[in-house]
Amino acid sequence: MVTNYLINGPITQKVISCFLEKMGEKTDSGGQSVFLGQVRADEINGKKVKAIEYSAYEGMVIVEADKIKATILSEFEDAKSIDIVHSTGIVKAGEISLFVLVSAGHRHQAIHACSKTVELIKEKLPVWKKEIFDDNSHEWKR
Repeated sequence: MVTNYLINGPITQKVISCFLEKMGEKTDSGGQSVFLGQVRADEINGKKVKAIEYSAYEGMVIVEADKIKATILSEFEDAKSIDIVHSTGIVKAGEISLFVLVSAGHRHQAIHACSKTVELIKEKLPVWKKEIFDDNSHEWKR
């Protein structure tokens, strides 16, 4: 399943529901904010993205994700917990590749902390993506 923030393939409803079920244990949290990042079927230079293949430097993902969580928990006093799951491998257009769940005492802190977490993930997490087009050509992106 999920190991050290990474999961092979798309993030399924089952994975998401496992995290959501655990929210009931967090009785000190009144607000939870969820972000789901979905692969888009963008059109680039006349070609449509059919999937993204994600690769990651796993050891550094752990280090950077831990730093991101520490930053958010110190910046948002009301934030109680942060869950991050990012896909590796192939994720098709329409499937989920990033899941973030932030629990906080109040909704405003949860929403703002979740947004900041996503921005830091995009900026700092060592995950690369290869967009695969409908003609099976590809293009690497950061």
